[in-house]
Amino acid sequence: MELQALPSRIGQVRRIVSAQLRYWHLDPLIDRAALGVTELLTNVHRHAEPDKLCTVEIELLLDRLTVSVHDHDPRLPEVRDADVTATCGRGLAMVAALSESWGVRPDGESGKVVWFTLAAPCPAVELPARPSYRAAAETASAVSRSFAEVEHVAGRVRSGHAPARSAVAG
Repeated sequence: MELQALPSRIGQVRRIVSAQLRYWHLDPLIDRAALGVTELLTNVHRHAEPDKLCTVEIELLLDRLTVSVHDHDPRLPEVRDADVTATCGRGLAMVAALSESWGVRPDGESGKVVWFTLAAPCPAVELPARPSYRAAAETASAVSRSFAEVEHVAGRVRSGHAPARSAVAG
């Protein structure tokens, strides 16, 4: 999603990210992802030039959630040691602490992407249960009975199994 990194929009993006993670059944990641995206957007708001326009992307691949923020400022951020009494300067250190990995890469000639990853539980989205061996055997048996009934209706009931057929001449 594309937005201006303004304080009022940062809260909206945090809610959108949280809703998407709930949809993907990734509730355990919501707090860390919301905090991480808040820190990255705050950095765009405070430091990015020439504008505050940015794009937020969240991507789920296998067991990894990646959150990235692209802005138009080519300057790469640096993690700094903040003074104990400082009220700012800890954003990237917090992202590093809450994530499995993080990084920054230039994006074209004017911009960069700052990203972080979180380990996602497997599977993130619930898949339908696979039928048990017994259920599969019962289904196969029912199909065989149905096939035999069809043969009976056609007047060709045979004892035992239906004959094997081959598509190969000979």
